[in-house]
Amino acid sequence: MATFAYFALNGFLMGMWIVHIPGVEHRAGISHAVLGWLLLLLGAGAFVGMQVVGPLTDRFGARTVVPLSAALCSLTLFLPGLAAHTWTLGAALLLLGVGNGCLDVSMNAHAVQVERGYRRPVMSAFHATFSIGGVLASLVGARALALNWSPAATLGAATLLGLAVAALAAPALLPSTGSPGPAPDPDSGTPDAATTPRARRTTPRHIWILAGLALMIMLCEGVANDWSALHLRTVLDAPAATAALAYGAFATTMTLGRLLADRAADRLGPVLILRYGAATAAVGLTAAALSPWIPLALAGWAVFGAGLSGCVPQLFSAAGHLDPDNAGANVSRVAGLGYLGMLAGPAVIGPLTHLIPLNLTLFLPVAFCVVATISAGVLHPQPPSPAPRETEPAA
Repeated sequence: MATFAYFALNGFLMGMWIVHIPGVEHRAGISHAVLGWLLLLLGAGAFVGMQVVGPLTDRFGARTVVPLSAALCSLTLFLPGLAAHTWTLGAALLLLGVGNGCLDVSMNAHAVQVERGYRRPVMSAFHATFSIGGVLASLVGARALALNWSPAATLGAATLLGLAVAALAAPALLPSTGSPGPAPDPDSGTPDAATTPRARRTTPRHIWILAGLALMIMLCEGVANDWSALHLRTVLDAPAATAALAYGAFATTMTLGRLLADRAADRLGPVLILRYGAATAAVGLTAAALSPWIPLALAGWAVFGAGLSGCVPQLFSAAGHLDPDNAGANVSRVAGLGYLGMLAGPAVIGPLTHLIPLNLTLFLPVAFCVVATISAGVLHPQPPSPAPRETEPAA
């Protein structure tokens, strides 16, 4: 339950930032292109925070690191709402990125620890809770915008809520496994191969393959996070409160899909989840980009979320189980590249708006969905360890 709380909190905090992007952009007096470049700082901060907190989580345990990361993410959330200039907004986004990166990696490392205890897939359920937090943020943010609340007031209230959740959920987290970690591994099926010397040699290669896929898929998620509201607002002239529902539609279907993804992955396997999910996402985003009507665009963003929903949890789970002794570091590698795509990759959209309309720039993430569809078979690299065993008896 504590892990659910932190995932929901992270989704809520980032969702509150997302729905206030148009207002923050207007207050700072910047263009889409400048916002795109500033989002690079958000991604850079997240990447740095992830790389730092991964090894710290392995050393000190998620029970210590997760609450501190949640508090940091909460405290930095209200800063963009106060920014009135380009450089102050850039500094605020850099700090918010660090806080978000620390919370993302530490809570996912703890989720892997919980999943090992359950001995069955549950990672998608945790990520579904993240999406629930995003849906709640969309509804709260839309209501606050309708009431003409300032971004500073709304984000400040969210900061206080985040600090309270970070403190209340901390005592229920699991203690660090430390050295006893390798003992349960033989019982947990998937991590079994990771305990052999050969598997550990191939771990970095497998991790970077997973990280590359995470980069592509989470870049697509980042487009929905950072540009869905602006797409409806600027391309289709939707009211601000209606535009905020674009991210809400995406986050809602993302939630529903992740609630079903664990069972689907158990039956179909992670390769099919990734392949058909990415293909569905490509169709949905294409419909949103080409739609001249607000309802169809909202439906397109919803299909986009449904397609992407089951992809990322499979990658995070695989990274955490590949070498349980270094779960935090491995998750930080996959999450680092993934969230670099999610938070910094969409910044490419901003400069592209100088050349082509915003809706046409959305075909860049469509192309990444197609690449992920084609390359989904790389989620099958775990059988290398059984292969040598077959050659030894044959010889």
